[in-house]
Amino acid sequence: MDEHNNWTLNPEELERAYDEAKSRCVPKAICVINPGNPTGQNIPPENIVDIIKFAHKHDLLIMADEVYQTNIWGDDDQFVSFKKVLRSLGPEYDSQPLASFHSVSKGFMGECGLRGGYCEMTNFDPEVKVMLQKLISASLCSSTSGQVAISCMVKAPSGDAAELYKSETEGVLASLKERSILVHEKLNEIPGIVCNNLQGAMYAFPRIEIPKKAIELAESKGVTPDFFYCLELLENTGICVVPGSGFWQYPGTFHFRMTILPPMEQLVVFLEKLAKFHVEFREKYG
Repeated sequence: MDEHNNWTLNPEELERAYDEAKSRCVPKAICVINPGNPTGQNIPPENIVDIIKFAHKHDLLIMADEVYQTNIWGDDDQFVSFKKVLRSLGPEYDSQPLASFHSVSKGFMGECGLRGGYCEMTNFDPEVKVMLQKLISASLCSSTSGQVAISCMVKAPSGDAAELYKSETEGVLASLKERSILVHEKLNEIPGIVCNNLQGAMYAFPRIEIPKKAIELAESKGVTPDFFYCLELLENTGICVVPGSGFWQYPGTFHFRMTILPPMEQLVVFLEKLAKFHVEFREKYG
């Protein structure tokens, strides 16, 4: 992914990764999270076209994780599904298989305990669908409460409840958007931290500058520099973030993933503590 271009997927990089993977396996699928986790990007339609054409060229199943589709923060951004783009490409792509995923545990609902979700299969071979149905039938299904939540998600309330549903949904999304703006602004005010615009999802993935001394100390301990940074952050402030090395990252760059979910008053304190820690960390190891 191209950090300097809002984390879009570069076709040349896709080809490089595919060729590299062929040395140790037979690639069968490409999984894309949109809007993105951990990067918080919203893939534009033209980039989705690139991905679909890449998958079609190499006979790959596309697995589109679209659980954050309601979490779009950019004023000029709009979520566009892989299925919609695929359908726009014409008959040539009618055989391109696509699995689209959604869930009640993400988005504006955030009902993590209900564990309900679904997968829509597009252009799947009928025999593959039969086998998949057999596999699903042999496993436990979602709980009743999870299935009820999915029903509510795919069919919004009507009648007397419609207005309340609309106002609560808009309120939750407006609050999350406000927090995404705050996180982006405050992260970029910290010397040595750069963060792209948060276009969607629930995360920020800022790039951090780590002094050479800290990098060398981390390597002597057998851990990655960003893991060392995150551990120091946890020990000194109680703040827990996820090192970027857990998601892979461009060699020589360091990141961490954080969420925008804490209430605004807690988020402000979090960002103040992070700024103070980062300055002291650079002074300590600079």
